[in-house]
Amino acid sequence: MVKMGTVWDRTAEFLGDNIAAVVPIALLAFFVPASIEGNFEAAMTGAGTGFKALLYTLQFVFALISLWGSLAITAMALDIASERSAANIATRRFLPALVVSVVMFAAACVLLLPIPALLLANGYDMNAMARGESVEMSMQVAGTIVVYALVALALLLWLVARLIVATPVVVRENRMLSALGESWSLTRGAALRIVGVILLFAIVSWVAGLAAKTVFGSIFALVAGNDGEGVTLATVMTSIVVAAVQSAFMVIPPAFTAKLYLALTARQGFRHGEVAA
Repeated sequence: MVKMGTVWDRTAEFLGDNIAAVVPIALLAFFVPASIEGNFEAAMTGAGTGFKALLYTLQFVFALISLWGSLAITAMALDIASERSAANIATRRFLPALVVSVVMFAAACVLLLPIPALLLANGYDMNAMARGESVEMSMQVAGTIVVYALVALALLLWLVARLIVATPVVVRENRMLSALGESWSLTRGAALRIVGVILLFAIVSWVAGLAAKTVFGSIFALVAGNDGEGVTLATVMTSIVVAAVQSAFMVIPPAFTAKLYLALTARQGFRHGEVAA
């Protein structure tokens, strides 16, 4: 049995021993994009369509940079790359990892499609909802959506748990879509424990980010002022602090999934050894 506590210990040990190599990647791939992107919501206030399209494009570019950074940390955590070669491995495996990520994202979207389909079938204006306008919804439709959303969320968590080591498989075994099947096989019997880890990490990281935004946002608003709408000195300073907190948490998933992959493959090898014996 793979113990999540042991995987966490190995993750913490890796990050502690390789902090000097991880920090530059985190700064480039996580901190800089997050600190800039944190001002996008304020910048979109009263902005034209063209400028909003530019910001959305930048968000997509930042997501790609973050994926590259995750691959580099994954390669180091798998003990197959040094600080220098990790960047090369991340670059070589970027396209396969991107394809796998797109497939997983598309599957999640398909799972959530019944919600807008139900709204359209009942005559609700999806364009008005997208603009943030208030739309009255019947109790029956709202109840159905809530129930389905809860079921879909539970199913998504389970799918994420079963496919969580797909990226390490892509990086170490040079696979593409077959990495999904390998991850499914490796995580058999460990999904519930992985779901628990995902929920715990999501809650802790969300609370930390919210606390940083609320506390430091209030302080900077008092010190620097927050007059008017749009990007201000207070929002910029707040986004930098929040980005620092987010970056600290963003280095954990690629390291953890890499160590989890190593533990799962060791378990699988042990089982095969038992069968052979």
